[in-house]
Amino acid sequence: MLLIDNESNIPLHVSLLEQICSAYTIKEVELLIVDATSIKELNHDYRGIDKATDVLSFPVENFPHSPLGSIVINYALAGEKAEEFGHAIEEEITLLFIHGLLHLLGYDHECDHGEMRDKEEALIKHYNLPSSLIVRTQE
Repeated sequence: MLLIDNESNIPLHVSLLEQICSAYTIKEVELLIVDATSIKELNHDYRGIDKATDVLSFPVENFPHSPLGSIVINYALAGEKAEEFGHAIEEEITLLFIHGLLHLLGYDHECDHGEMRDKEEALIKHYNLPSSLIVRTQE
């Protein structure tokens, strides 16, 4: 189940986000769409990095009936990237959601051997989305 808190007026591809979420977990996932200031504070508080980022994932310890975790997306940066790469902001948010969900599922592109990149690329193709994050940084 996907719970969404959208602090922006940006429309989302809710049905697609729900479809992606339910395809990979039966656990609850929280999606928060926030401004740059909020995500910068979270990035500083939880990662010690004092700058805004595009997406953060916060997994919850795995035990029966626990949610999978939270995905936080910076709508301002998503808008900038969507414009830069020539696609809709809804698509960029969906790409960031996929990236965040993979992190919640245990993937980590910073230390794996390309598994997260491969999985992300497969999902992007499956859902007919434009190139994203790891994929476009490798091009």
